Amino acid sequence: MARTRKKSVIEQGLLFAAPLTQESLTAGADEAGRGCLAGPVVAGAVIFPDGFDLMGLDDSKVLKAEERDRLAAEIRQLAVGWGIGLAWMDEIARINILQASLMAMTRAVAAMRVRMKAEGAVPARLLIDGTQIVPPLYFRKFGIPAPEQEAVVDGDALVPAISAASVLAKTFRDDLMVKLDARWPDYGFARHKGYGTKEHREALAKFGPCPLHRLDFHGVLPPKKQEQGRLC
Repeated sequence: MARTRKKSVIEQGLLFAAPLTQESLTAGADEAGRGCLAGPVVAGAVIFPDGFDLMGLDDSKVLKAEERDRLAAEIRQLAVGWGIGLAWMDEIARINILQASLMAMTRAVAAMRVRMKAEGAVPARLLIDGTQIVPPLYFRKFGIPAPEQEAVVDGDALVPAISAASVLAKTFRDDLMVKLDARWPDYGFARHKGYGTKEHREALAKFGPCPLHRLDFHGVLPPKKQEQGRLC
């Protein structure tokens, strides 16, 4: 029987329907687009049942695009819960890219939590790729009890739920940048997705930045106008 899927928005987070009969409330979270010169940073959060793994699942960076697309569809179907969160350019400039990435992860968890309306259906534990955890204040902003957190170095290659979160974040962001390319076609966003490729930098030199660009990032503005980027 086909599952009924719904979608709604929490601030800048997207949530998607998932089965409500979960065996585990440990979520994995990861982001995509942190080092880009343009576009939002996007985070994914995924809950898998205990012991669950998915054939071919790995860090999104080592997968081919067609593999990521296949896995993303399977993750959305098989995960106990999943969510997507975004932080856009103005927020990145205001609080820095690290904090914006953590806020996007919070939105992804908040989106997933709202869909899982069963009593107690809040991830009790959050595993995050990297070395930083989310400030508890961010969860309180969304009315979520701060979960126990653990930062896992290379978690996107070691923990299936984090790998899945990286795949969802990457595929969502890539699709978004393809759509945004139609609005700003001079920069090649559909090809490089906002990363600092030679093509992208040459377009910046020719046309200057568009509203999608992160003006506080090194290389976006000409040197005499460029303030120190806050990539940390």
